[in-house]
Amino acid sequence: MKKEKISVIFVCLGNICRSPLGEGVFRHLVKEKGLAEYFIIDSAGTANYHEGELPDPGSRRIAEKHGISLAGQYARQFTVNDLTQWDYIIAMDSSNHTNIRQIGTLTGNIHLMREFDPEGPGDVPDPWARGDDAFFETYTIIRRSCEVLLDHIIKKHHLPT
Repeated sequence: MKKEKISVIFVCLGNICRSPLGEGVFRHLVKEKGLAEYFIIDSAGTANYHEGELPDPGSRRIAEKHGISLAGQYARQFTVNDLTQWDYIIAMDSSNHTNIRQIGTLTGNIHLMREFDPEGPGDVPDPWARGDDAFFETYTIIRRSCEVLLDHIIKKHHLPT
């Protein structure tokens, strides 16, 4: 019998800057460890401002610079159905964390991204319209947080290493 996949969704406001980076970085790390068959990974935004749009050019540039693909990603809004479809809901900041909780009854685990940041908790700053340095800072936080998140999931679910 095949085990159900572990589902992880990254959530920010518009799903064009931070959450696409979270999805892309996490997918990249999972593939590097040869664990892609164990995961379903996605991203969404709590608002529908950019629905159907590609990730922000700043996110695409910083991802490409680090060998991470954001191909196939289009912004979508987090919905009430998402509350029951994901094992791990990873919010980029406290505002989105609150917005997710207000949508309906949660069945998965909701966490702030920086709960997994070895450099400390807090919000992942939104780099939107702030230039390449802001995107680099955001990428760096997401990368180190995703590394710890993946290690946490590997241990919790007894995945091969």
